[in-house]
Amino acid sequence: MKSHFLEDLSVGMSAQTTNLVTEDVIQKFAAVSGDTNPVHLDAEFAAGTSFGERIAHGMLSGAYISAAIGTNLPGPGAIYISQSMSFKRPVKIGAEVVTRVEITAIDEAKARVTFATVCTVNGKAVVDGEAVVMVPRRSA
Repeated sequence: MKSHFLEDLSVGMSAQTTNLVTEDVIQKFAAVSGDTNPVHLDAEFAAGTSFGERIAHGMLSGAYISAAIGTNLPGPGAIYISQSMSFKRPVKIGAEVVTRVEITAIDEAKARVTFATVCTVNGKAVVDGEAVVMVPRRSA
């Protein structure tokens, strides 16, 4: 895990991660988050929804964005200030979610970095948004 300081960053820098949504991931996310909505956990219930089958928690994709920022760019020491998300499509169990974060602005005076954030499945956006993160400076 590499940590980037504010001085190391520039607009256009990006990072990408890939995560497979499995049954185990869904069960663990439900347990940790407390979100036991049956659309995520109960096949019979989910079959009667507009999705026709179980889907992943929307905030699981949000967690993938957080992980990309906290472990890749800028990495350890980054502190979330805000995150907007727009949910575009459901994520199904078995999907591979590609998460990409890209720096769109840097406020050096406030040590804040703005990221465009997107999660895709098969090249189609499932979640997109924007994050603002406080980034440590090289010199304290």
